[in-house]
Amino acid sequence: DDYAMMQEVLTRRYERMVREENTESTNRPDLILIDGGKGQLGIARKVMTELGLDIPLIGIAKGPDRNAGREKFFMPERDVFNLPPNSPVLYYLQRLRDEAHRFAIGGHRFKRKKDIRANPLDDISGIGAKRKKALLHHFGSAKAVMRASLSDLIRVEGISAGIAQLIYDHFNGEG
Repeated sequence: DDYAMMQEVLTRRYERMVREENTESTNRPDLILIDGGKGQLGIARKVMTELGLDIPLIGIAKGPDRNAGREKFFMPERDVFNLPPNSPVLYYLQRLRDEAHRFAIGGHRFKRKKDIRANPLDDISGIGAKRKKALLHHFGSAKAVMRASLSDLIRVEGISAGIAQLIYDHFNGEG
């Protein structure tokens, strides 16, 4: 849900800014550029109002054919407007939007990649890279480590009885 995600992100970001404003100098933006039209702008305006923030908002949405250069601009309580196709301001705003897209997509890819590589052994304190490698080498997979008995875990080189107990308890709900 695009609207709910936008509301959550804006709320998290600007709630933190409001909290930190009381303790340290923050960089309050002069303008918030929203990637989207009237609906997204409405969500942003609602969040800013709820947080008591008065920061100008502008929404930028691609035109009906989704081609760059035909963007529509939205501002609260103003008519929708366009900028001339050869406008340096339009070019600058397009670049800002495109950079934000690139940044967001990169962040999503990084998170997805990290989630794929996540290993249940990483959640156990006392299991570093060496012990994890030894366990995976011995059992073949994290799933096999999770199913291993205490006596099987103790047989792994570099895993003491205490660490084996820690691993066993972690995966068997006794930790």
